[in-house]
Amino acid sequence: MVKLKKIGNSLYELPKEPPMLVKGIAFIDDSMAAESETNDALVQLRNVACLPGVKGFVAAMPDIHYGYGFPIGGVAATEVENGVISPGGVGYDINCGVRAIKTRFLKMDVQDRMRELLTVLYNHIPVGVGSKGNIVLSKKEERKVAELGALWAVKNGFGEEIDLDYCEDNGRFDGVDFDNVSEKARVRGREQLGTLGAGNHFIEICYVAEVFQPDVARVFNINEGQVLVFLHTGSRGFGYQICDDYLAQMRNKKLFELPDPQLTSVYIGDRIGAAYLSAMKAAANYAWANRQIITHLIRESFESVFRTSYKSLGMQVLYDVTHNIARFEPHVVEGKEVLVCVHRKGATRSFPEGSPDVPVSYRTVGQPVLIPGDMGRSSYILKGEAGSMNKSFGSTCHGAGRVLSRRKAIKVAQGRNIDTELSKKGILVLSKSHRTLKEEMPDAYKDVSRIVQIVEDNGLASRVAHLKPLGVIKG
Repeated sequence: MVKLKKIGNSLYELPKEPPMLVKGIAFIDDSMAAESETNDALVQLRNVACLPGVKGFVAAMPDIHYGYGFPIGGVAATEVENGVISPGGVGYDINCGVRAIKTRFLKMDVQDRMRELLTVLYNHIPVGVGSKGNIVLSKKEERKVAELGALWAVKNGFGEEIDLDYCEDNGRFDGVDFDNVSEKARVRGREQLGTLGAGNHFIEICYVAEVFQPDVARVFNINEGQVLVFLHTGSRGFGYQICDDYLAQMRNKKLFELPDPQLTSVYIGDRIGAAYLSAMKAAANYAWANRQIITHLIRESFESVFRTSYKSLGMQVLYDVTHNIARFEPHVVEGKEVLVCVHRKGATRSFPEGSPDVPVSYRTVGQPVLIPGDMGRSSYILKGEAGSMNKSFGSTCHGAGRVLSRRKAIKVAQGRNIDTELSKKGILVLSKSHRTLKEEMPDAYKDVSRIVQIVEDNGLASRVAHLKPLGVIKG
């Protein structure tokens, strides 16, 4: 069992004990602290605190749950000069992220047309395990996608340049050397651009049920009753293969002993470390291009149903966040500003007002933070708060967090019809697989409202709007 010391409201410390190099901080409430599932994930966080070059502390968001090596909902920063990079701290789905798209519709405008709208979206956007898109990349163009990210999509007619202003990093990382991407990864990526995938990836049509900060909502240009579209997907098989490739290379190198072999890492300055970072950026760019293309397909679907242009429908990007990534960022550690490599796995950046990394039009209030819940209850739009910068390396939660594994969820859902249950709540769902619906049923997740309350209580982010689902597409 992990030793926990309560140090605040919904705030616990994992004291530094050998072989830990830093302490752990867990943004969890008392009931979470008592759960065996939380303990299993915190054991992983304790292991992360043993990584060479780890700085300050390691942090667990309230949506924390067990993952590969790193817990999902984990944050760790390592020295750039003498620290490590760990693929497990980024995850297999590199740059899995969430995009929110605004519309001019109110709930009443779309409610009676939800089935038609969902059907058009479902038929227009490839979904499911191993799904292939309508874009087949040549070798030359795949290299360009990896180098240009969302900009490649815009240059090829999928959206417009203003969309890029509302993506983290403008939807593109520099520093990609495509030669660091294996042929196996390239083959997997060639036919999956513009596809949603399966598992917890989704497209959700939702509406603003409540606004908590009207002044901030005005800056974000959202209001009560407004319909939005949430999109959640990542780098598909391309990113998965890159992660797998570099985990294998790092295991063979084995530079140091770690409590868990799944934490396989190398020094950032190592040849393999530099190559992984370059390939990770290629996968991140692929994911941004993927979300940009799907945004275009969503807009086309709305245009088809409502027979007018997406601009007339007010379909502007609110924001695009990533929650599986490693970035070099300056942070204050022990009173001194240092450049660190921040691993966020199942954690979202939560930068406050005034940050140069926040779009200019949002800079007076802070970054939009997009927090999807589950397909039967709620989602939230938050804004970054200054407290996140010294408490969590500028990070917050990324969603509700699983409470049941996929295997357990299927067992609990035995004999149940999840789409019928959701329909009775007024939520339509289309899915490629009944199995996916069971794996992703609302009961499989924590209550996102409880998660959001914890991050707000700790000053990491604050609620701007509460969203409710109307229709969902799952793979």
